[in-house]
Amino acid sequence: MEVIGIIPARWASSRFPGKPLAMIGGKPMIERVYVQARKALDDVVVATDDPRIYDCVKGFGGEVVMTRTDHQCGTERCLEAYEKMKNDPQSPWYKQLHGLSDNEIIVVNIQGDEPFIQPQQITALCGLFTMQSAQDNASSTEIATLVRPFRKTDTWEALSNPNTPKVVFSNTDRHAILFSRSVIPYLRGIPQSQWLEKECHYGHIGMYAYRGDVLGRIVLFPPSPLEQAESLEQLRWLENGITIRVAVSEQQSIGIDTPEDLQKANRLIIDN
Repeated sequence: MEVIGIIPARWASSRFPGKPLAMIGGKPMIERVYVQARKALDDVVVATDDPRIYDCVKGFGGEVVMTRTDHQCGTERCLEAYEKMKNDPQSPWYKQLHGLSDNEIIVVNIQGDEPFIQPQQITALCGLFTMQSAQDNASSTEIATLVRPFRKTDTWEALSNPNTPKVVFSNTDRHAILFSRSVIPYLRGIPQSQWLEKECHYGHIGMYAYRGDVLGRIVLFPPSPLEQAESLEQLRWLENGITIRVAVSEQQSIGIDTPEDLQKANRLIIDN
């Protein structure tokens, strides 16, 4: 089994244009993500549609491929990059990937706005494809993703933040049941100030790993009702019967969604 990491990075963003090149502690965010990913994976590439990001990655010695500008989501961008890595004879990965079937390749989609992602988190995600119990052998992992438990000391503001999707999953096989920007589960009859104390809630860390053949399938699904309601692409996969297995990480991760998040990240760099 081969594992490759792809970091989709686009310039346009309604909340934060040019985010991949935002500076954190004197380095562009995309460089910090790339360096963290390379600590866990030998093969990592940035997939972008903007020459400024392309030049930046080349400038710090990273691998990068140009992709189309009309992709609707990072998953589509990942697929184009994956196909170029595997099928383009000029690709540095062509010899190692071209002879493999798609279900022998794991594609890790690493969010370009997670500059503090830890290599242990990437390793835990990939482990869901190899460390299956006997009862799991009947159906191999199709998609894996990462979640973290909210701490009892977290605030209601942090728990209810719609920019941090929540997830509930089964106890037996840790298959995701539902993702939502709302707080799930809802604790009926319990004051909101006590929710974190009474129940373990999980936030979603938006990193995915797919088998290559599954990646090729999910981009063909049309937008689904739940996805359109919540603006969460992973709900489209669940609605089409794809299983998403979760790995639980205790490590805290800071995603950069807004300029305010960038300020927090820079303060964290200074404090450390």
